Amino acid sequence: MRARPLLPAALIALAAMVASAPAARADSASQLYYERAVMSAAGARCGLFNADIASALAASEVQARNTALRAGAPPSELNAALDRANARASAAACAGPDVKLAADRVREAFKAYAGLHAMTYPGDLGDWRAVRDQTVINTAWRLSQTARSSGDRVMFGLAGRQGQDALTAVAAFPDGATPYAARLVLRDPARAPSPYIANLLGKAPLSERLPPAGATRVILAETRTAAELTLLPPGSRAATAFRFPAYAVAALASLDPRESVSVDFVFADPSGEQVRRAYFEVGDFSAGVAFLRVAQR
Repeated sequence: MRARPLLPAALIALAAMVASAPAARADSASQLYYERAVMSAAGARCGLFNADIASALAASEVQARNTALRAGAPPSELNAALDRANARASAAACAGPDVKLAADRVREAFKAYAGLHAMTYPGDLGDWRAVRDQTVINTAWRLSQTARSSGDRVMFGLAGRQGQDALTAVAAFPDGATPYAARLVLRDPARAPSPYIANLLGKAPLSERLPPAGATRVILAETRTAAELTLLPPGSRAATAFRFPAYAVAALASLDPRESVSVDFVFADPSGEQVRRAYFEVGDFSAGVAFLRVAQR
């Protein structure tokens, strides 16, 4: 019996990724995730793509899953879609004309994706802006989100020079106060396997998407410096930059796109420690990281 061909929509799985994922109904978003997963699984099984294309294809699959989650698709439905995608890919004939056509189209689409200078990944309340430019020698934001906080100006994401980036938070406060420490607060999967978002309706504020303290983990910043001019939040003349350890990137990327994290800035005070908190949406952080990594190989 001849193996069933890959879905026609899967032929342009990578091409669909070069544009920011639009708002979608749960059913159509789940279908998009299934189609991208089919192509990604077929590529891995048949050895169709080099590391860059495989990475980009995997990022498109993650982004489609995130879109489906934000549209209301239950994780169980998406897990079932992934199982079906793997089964379809397993049944495909690696040397068949359908697989060859699909692979050729993905490679062609990758040329456009690899040539992109920047991408924006929209979220419910916070967007990630990714910029990859190997010609820039100064420290710059590679992947960033700006906190929506009255008065305080805070940016968070990956910053560095020529691909040597690190998870960084940069803050400027209207009263000129300077924090002496910063800590990243996020859900601890060991304490809370599922995000605290089951009862969220509409665009709940980011402050309601972070678990209670007993279900979180804290990652302390490793360094504190005066922020370089290229990293200053809009409208700021000076700011403080905090750099987090490398493992924080993976910790953030593993979270549900609908939840939030916070960066707590700690200030010395005669009456005790004071904290000012900025919230950020997880969103498509992992897809943005993959976008940057393609340019670094």
